[in-house]
Amino acid sequence: MVDHLPLSNPLSLILDKDRKSFTRADLLEVVRKKNIERFTFHYTALDGQLKEMRLPFSDLRQAERILAAGERVDGSSLLRGLVDAAVSDLYVVPSYSTAFLNPFDAGSLDFICRFLDRDGSLARLTPDNILALANARFRERTGLELLALGELEFFLVGPGGTEYYTRASQTGYHSASPFVKGAEVVNEMVRYVQQITGAVKYAHAEVGYIQSVRSDNPVLAGSRAEQHEIEFLTRPLEEMGDSLALARWLIRNVAFRHGMMATFAPKLEEGVAGNGFHVHLELTRDGRNIMSGPRRGLSDEATKLVGGLIHHAATLSAFGNTEAAAFLRLVPNQEAPTRICWGHSNRSVLIRVPLGWQGESDLARRVNPHEPSRFVDERGRQTVELRSPDGSALTHLLLAGLAVAAEHGLTAPGMLELADRTYVEGNIFKDPELLARLEALPGSCVACARLLRERRAMYESSGVFPPSIIDYVADLLEKEADENLNRELSKMPAEERLTATRQVMHRDLHRH
Repeated sequence: MVDHLPLSNPLSLILDKDRKSFTRADLLEVVRKKNIERFTFHYTALDGQLKEMRLPFSDLRQAERILAAGERVDGSSLLRGLVDAAVSDLYVVPSYSTAFLNPFDAGSLDFICRFLDRDGSLARLTPDNILALANARFRERTGLELLALGELEFFLVGPGGTEYYTRASQTGYHSASPFVKGAEVVNEMVRYVQQITGAVKYAHAEVGYIQSVRSDNPVLAGSRAEQHEIEFLTRPLEEMGDSLALARWLIRNVAFRHGMMATFAPKLEEGVAGNGFHVHLELTRDGRNIMSGPRRGLSDEATKLVGGLIHHAATLSAFGNTEAAAFLRLVPNQEAPTRICWGHSNRSVLIRVPLGWQGESDLARRVNPHEPSRFVDERGRQTVELRSPDGSALTHLLLAGLAVAAEHGLTAPGMLELADRTYVEGNIFKDPELLARLEALPGSCVACARLLRERRAMYESSGVFPPSIIDYVADLLEKEADENLNRELSKMPAEERLTATRQVMHRDLHRH
């Protein structure tokens, strides 16, 4: 039985069953009950954005055929530069568990699809299937499940002008109405994302706020920009990849329907917080979190996971920071990491171990001593957080890279020792001697590309990342031509530097 709660999945309520159990017969029943006119297929292309195809039907036999067989697409367009036009056909086949009622199109039943090749096998070059392969290999090699959650930060951009209840820059963290103007819009975003994915943890206003954006881009100039975050619950990697892609699509559509714009661009203004895309990882065995233990509060497995992330950290930036503006965000003293290290509850490090309810899961009884019942969370909630990625991340490839790093951490020798050597306490930016000892993250897209090419075996030898994907990502990064950008900007007079910086930050607001 499915609980009839306002944010329950509408299809689960109609069918009275969990989405993971949806069958073709169930979906045809939805077609009949909801007067569905078309299916919309969604799939993630090489640029990380959802693409779509609308498939109308006039009878149930045609609808059944679409659900059973999928449809053809031009792989040379969706995977431009990787698939030759001479062998370009791919199938897109719906995953029934992803079905949802389109909140913007009452006549459509929508799906996330997987790409299959002419033999009916998962197409090896597509981001979603690279992630699926990475996750399957991780399970096989470790016997564990790797879960992830993403923190989606974005700026909600709308009309500016004189208004009441303004606030100073960098003071927006967890602000409430009326100081936050977009709360109702974000509530609508959260409603749709939760109903469709069931994976939202919370939403809140973030630090960034610009009363009137200065820009040569007419879309931005004079607009108000306030930063928000939607954070997810941990889910299996493929599911999280789909949920994040859907969430970006939903967030942008809701903003558009309110005459506003949502952008995940890494940076909008110098001195104003950028859009991070922090990713938390969780290891489970038989459905239970195994992250807690005696090593600084972590288990050996969790500490090895950290070691694997440390080992791969510099090259992971190639998937998590893919445009020049990313390296205007990754600067010292901005709660954005620049050195490879880790620590507890420490926002100056690359990998943070956040509070995880290790000592007590029913904290409310400390505040409400009259509460008669006791809540026991036997599953556990501890995670570790990678803080370097931003809104330019290639989400599926980043998650696949994290799976490769996690597998290395759990299976290669020396990972506990590597984690021990890179553990720090306190704000690293206030300790020059410590800062000098720590390895730096790459400082530009070009540097990321160079490291990725040099260390490509870390990803290719696993059999997860095809060589052509590594070349594609490296080529994409090299086109940013930003190796000396920060040095050149630092030589400019203040106003000229700001103008040049804004041109970099604002030239592509919707890249991924």
